[in-house]
Amino acid sequence: MEGDFGPGVARRALGRLLEAVLANRGEANAVFDILAVLQSEDQGEIQEAVRACSRLFGALLERGELFVGQLPSEKMVMAGSQRATRKYKVWMRHRYHSCCNRLGELLAHPSFQVQELALGTLMKFVQLEGAHPLEKPKWEGNYLFPRQLFKSVVEGVLSPEEDHSLLLSQFREYLEHDDICYHTMQAATDVVVQVANGHPEQVPLTFWNNAFTLLSAVSLPHQESEALNFYVKRAGAAGGWGLGWGKVHVASSPPTLQEHKKAFQLMWLSFLKYKLPLSLCKKVLVIMHDSILPHLAQPSLMIDFLTHAYNMGGAVSLLALNGLFILIHEHNLEYPDFYRKLYGLLDPSIFHVKYRARFFHLADLFLSSSHLPAYLVAAFAKRLSRLALTAPPEALLMVLPFICNLLRRHPACHILVHRPQGPELDADPYDPEEEDPAMSRALESSLWELQTLQQHYHPEVSRAAGVISQALSTSEVSIAPLLGLTAFEVFEQDLKKKGPESVPLEFIPAQGLLGRWDDLCAQHFTLS
Repeated sequence: MEGDFGPGVARRALGRLLEAVLANRGEANAVFDILAVLQSEDQGEIQEAVRACSRLFGALLERGELFVGQLPSEKMVMAGSQRATRKYKVWMRHRYHSCCNRLGELLAHPSFQVQELALGTLMKFVQLEGAHPLEKPKWEGNYLFPRQLFKSVVEGVLSPEEDHSLLLSQFREYLEHDDICYHTMQAATDVVVQVANGHPEQVPLTFWNNAFTLLSAVSLPHQESEALNFYVKRAGAAGGWGLGWGKVHVASSPPTLQEHKKAFQLMWLSFLKYKLPLSLCKKVLVIMHDSILPHLAQPSLMIDFLTHAYNMGGAVSLLALNGLFILIHEHNLEYPDFYRKLYGLLDPSIFHVKYRARFFHLADLFLSSSHLPAYLVAAFAKRLSRLALTAPPEALLMVLPFICNLLRRHPACHILVHRPQGPELDADPYDPEEEDPAMSRALESSLWELQTLQQHYHPEVSRAAGVISQALSTSEVSIAPLLGLTAFEVFEQDLKKKGPESVPLEFIPAQGLLGRWDDLCAQHFTLS
């Protein structure tokens, strides 16, 4: 087919060629004309050609007209003295491979419509190859998953050059199927190692972002399920599973949840072993505690990644806290100097970071144990009190109850607010520059900052700070509703408050129109 033509003309011409090839093997060379349109620069023509290839090779797979087994060289078979049927099937399977390769290239086409159509066609071929395998089974009843074809699909969506977030959102729909989910984990592991091995520092950020988008879309059930949902089904059977090796996967029974977890674990470990961009580290840490750790076969293998992130400081350390909390409390992780590092995270920026609510929620959990030494709790209370002097009102309304809860849990720290017969202090012995809470001398100091905040301009803050001047109740105050408090919410609450009906504006009532007799206005003006 030569020359340029519109989609309508292309549809009719391709339709005639398609019918001719399917009706008569003698017209097989018309496949070249169909494949040629896949190389067109016109978007509409490409879409029509993709649809034609989908119908053509879909029908050939269902009819068993593609060669089954280890594909021999086309040149060798065509030159040999083999039967015409075998030559036809080998030749047509080579054309099928050419089609799949071109569809893989179209996953990087500038048009998303073309990308979407190419993805749908390739996934259709994956489904049909599973039902009509192109590899000979090693024993009767084997179920073969087209691993090689599926891996080429995963390679296509994990492009190093193009941002495929939209295409990956379409691919996410296939991940609802158990077999696709399992093989995606294996294929993604292979692709990440293949791209990053050798020179990981030269891997484009686009690839890492695409890989993270795909990996984070994979989720596993929390419990073993008998109702498995398959995308690729064996012909004449209700379904099956592939677990093998090489170009196809072979099995007769689905893998257990534990096997899923091992594949999931290998996928993430293969991804996280490379030095990722800082922005990507943050994204991983955000989902680590609820989307990654619960599904790993051995969550303790994440210790190295989380401790490295925790030691980086700043927002990355804050985000690593969630994962470390799970490993410490549920998997008996021992982390030397953990509280010293946590203490070091307390700086003025802590009240302004995006993850403030998450940090204080976890800090509250870490400091909830009654077995913590008094000097450690006192150091945290003192550091927070010092930082509170410059904190915004919305943060103070959360921090002040937080400090009071620390004093409630640890009665030994009450000397920070009430030291009977204690010496008068000429200077605060607390050393805010000391990194080790044990050496900060917090227990020798007092929480004079809270008394200062009783004079705060915001009445709610001064009221919250006034709690320490009274006997502390034994029951703690829940800070959960205050963790996400914003300046806008505080402002809205103030606007909704109803003040007194009459507010005195002066101590001395005004006399007459010009005010009091000694008023500046009355001295220079008179009414006549």
